[in-house]
Amino acid sequence: MIEINKLSELIIGCAYKVHRELGSGFLEKVYENALRLELQEAGLSVRQQTSIPVRYKGHVVGEYFADLIIDERIIIEIKAVQNLIKEHEVQLVHYLTATGVGDGLLINFGASVQVKHKYRLYHPHTIR
Repeated sequence: MIEINKLSELIIGCAYKVHRELGSGFLEKVYENALRLELQEAGLSVRQQTSIPVRYKGHVVGEYFADLIIDERIIIEIKAVQNLIKEHEVQLVHYLTATGVGDGLLINFGASVQVKHKYRLYHPHTIR
């Protein structure tokens, strides 16, 4: 199994390949489909538009759809906007919370690729 940081690097590299090929200006769905293909070609397990139920007191009270889930370990939320805003990051954190998945990548295919790594649980960096 690929270590999580290496997996993140591989995903980000695939995002850059997609952006180099397509450039900017397409809808999010175009980038989502292209990234899925690129990740599958890299040998990763990819689920697309996966339903994420939101539970409250044992009842499903809502549902999200994750753009991509990679190897059941990283959720990817794709945007194609000029600038990411805080609400985009919060959306991804909600996906992580609802699924229990620990890591997420918010990837924006704007003028250039912009990536934000989000975690379900806070992992403070240790000073050595």
